[in-house]
Amino acid sequence: MIYPMDLMEFEEKFGTEESCRNYLFNLKYKNGFECFKCGGKEYWVVNDKLYTCKECRQQNHLTANTIFQDTHKPLSMWFRAMWWITSQKNGTSALGLQRILGIGSYKTAWTWLHKLRVAMVRPGREKLKGIVEIDETFIGGKQSGGKRGRGTDNKTLVAVAVEMDGSKIGRVRLAVIKDASAQNLEEFLQNSVESGSTIITDGWKGYSRIKELGYKHKVSDKKDEEKLLPHVHLVISLLKRWILGTLQGSISDQHMAYYLDEYTFRFNRRTSASRGKLFYRLIEQAAEIKPVIYNEIAERKGA
Repeated sequence: MIYPMDLMEFEEKFGTEESCRNYLFNLKYKNGFECFKCGGKEYWVVNDKLYTCKECRQQNHLTANTIFQDTHKPLSMWFRAMWWITSQKNGTSALGLQRILGIGSYKTAWTWLHKLRVAMVRPGREKLKGIVEIDETFIGGKQSGGKRGRGTDNKTLVAVAVEMDGSKIGRVRLAVIKDASAQNLEEFLQNSVESGSTIITDGWKGYSRIKELGYKHKVSDKKDEEKLLPHVHLVISLLKRWILGTLQGSISDQHMAYYLDEYTFRFNRRTSASRGKLFYRLIEQAAEIKPVIYNEIAERKGA
């Protein structure tokens, strides 16, 4: 698929509703039209968003089973939202999105932004592998004591895994966890990292059974906390700076997982030379994931 390289190309390519529909159709049906009910390949065009399968007469809606399902806004506005979000190096807030698109309702802008954050998680994405540092950090609230958030109150606990690419940082995975127990840390590890990888942690007891799960385990013995797990600590520092800078620290603990999804999407594509490619990846994933509604977003908890 061809994607725009700059704003001028974006406006030329997606200036009409028809061009946006055609682009979404080609993304959704990469190998040609396929009826979701019977798999039929032939169809009649009912209208600009509806196609009837010639085999079973099932009607297939263009936006069905995508992040755009049941939207009352034009696709061209969604495309502009995705371009704006991905063209901003550090992202945007719901208020910023509302202003740039001229959306009348803050609730609508907030919901759109969270829906697109859901789309930033690619279905079936590969797990981290090789050498991976893992640690946890608390975000938000006021610290009341304890080591690195293992004894803090009113904070959201986030597990962080950082894949090593030689001496550099590769991909990351972030997730909200209830506490730093072995059960929660092991679940995060197994969801995030391929079996057989080498896991580097500190000496926290929650990591004591890693070898039993099929991983190699190395406990860092550095005395200086900054040198203990330097790569994961750098990612944590950058995450907190992003939250304070882009979002002014105004993150609901209940919706922390959405912000972690966005940060992961941006961080793992930080070396991309083209903002247009980020736009393409986002719309590609938006066409593949199941739709989510406002109530699901409002009620989602990270752990």
